Amino acid sequence: MGENISDIDYKQVIEYALEPLIIHSQLKIIYVNRAAEIFFRASKEEIIGASPLDIFKESSKSSIDKRIQNAYERPANVIEETIYRMDGTTVDVELYCHPVLLGNTKAIQTYVRDITERKAAERKQTEISKQINELSSTLVPLLDGIAVLPLLGAFDEERAIQVLEKVPVNVQKQNITCLIIDFSAIYNLDSIVAEYIFRINTVLSLLGVRSIITGLRPELALVATQLGINFNSTPTVSTVKAALHLLGVEYNVGSPTQTENK
Repeated sequence: MGENISDIDYKQVIEYALEPLIIHSQLKIIYVNRAAEIFFRASKEEIIGASPLDIFKESSKSSIDKRIQNAYERPANVIEETIYRMDGTTVDVELYCHPVLLGNTKAIQTYVRDITERKAAERKQTEISKQINELSSTLVPLLDGIAVLPLLGAFDEERAIQVLEKVPVNVQKQNITCLIIDFSAIYNLDSIVAEYIFRINTVLSLLGVRSIITGLRPELALVATQLGINFNSTPTVSTVKAALHLLGVEYNVGSPTQTENK
């Protein structure tokens, strides 16, 4: 005997759904499921009858009201908002709503998904990226007037632009007259990013700062050639140690000593 889908108890289906669900009509909540009770930290009796706008910050209420009115005709796009629970605490959520018909009553069914952990992870990643970008333009002083710029890890266009903007400023702040630009720890470099990175050499030249390039692997050298980068006036050596030797720096008992600046 086949089952008729129309025999499914809709209320039972949403009551036991794992995600909080709210049904409201004409800005009045008429039903919430068990997950919503737990999420909003209140009983059905406390939530039903309230306005769905009450959970939103004042600055969001106007746009949410408009969104709800439009949702009577068609499903709304998924959005992210910070909303209030019934105890006054806030939580970052993802919201999706669509129209439903309860008998002759037009209503809106809203799904609420807690994205607190995801947003925290995103903020942590943003902070890590910010720190990495700051490190990308950090000059490591070696001797008076000599420093090394270690280019580390993967570079995207944003990170490359930041390096191009900050390195000349840092060079002047630290009174650097010779900068060793070390490419040995870069493991990806497309042509767009490479153009920004190699442009540092030109900017430094305009500032009267001598530059030496180290650790330029064959594949990176090929990218530079394809971009038409000319290193005729810029020494390129294999290692930072070789660059220091080129500058007349010798190592005595583990410490660098500048004997002659050629």
